Amino acid sequence: MEIALAADIRLARRDAGKTGLPEVALGVLPGTGGTQRLSRLIGKSRAIELMATGRTMSFEEAEEMGLVNQGFERDGFFENVVAYARQFLPPQRASRAVGYIKRSVCSGMEMPFSEGLALERELQQHLFKSEDAKEGLAAYVEKRTPHFKST
Repeated sequence: MEIALAADIRLARRDAGKTGLPEVALGVLPGTGGTQRLSRLIGKSRAIELMATGRTMSFEEAEEMGLVNQGFERDGFFENVVAYARQFLPPQRASRAVGYIKRSVCSGMEMPFSEGLALERELQQHLFKSEDAKEGLAAYVEKRTPHFKST
């Protein structure tokens, strides 16, 4: 789970086993980022409870808790994961905007709120100069689906 917690988005196959941070049963703590990432993701109280008890859970429960973004059935799992990933790419999405969203969120969480807002404004300014922003705004005005090229 610690490796998965480092990811921006977590997908899982339903009925594929259990997940958790059971290191307490070994007399140690989740020492590769688990204590920090889990608490930031689900809150301090719930994170302490899960780690202090070492309880594991199904991927379905992890999805309900917000640890898994989406679960897919065994049949067609790989195809569903690929389709999920494609929604973040051109022509459906402007990949530079997706990247800047990630940068703004990840970097912004590590700085004071006012600095996070400044970073957001700076990245938005860069995006407004892009061809994808021109395409997205034109498509909105023309009431059509945008076709992004990520230029």
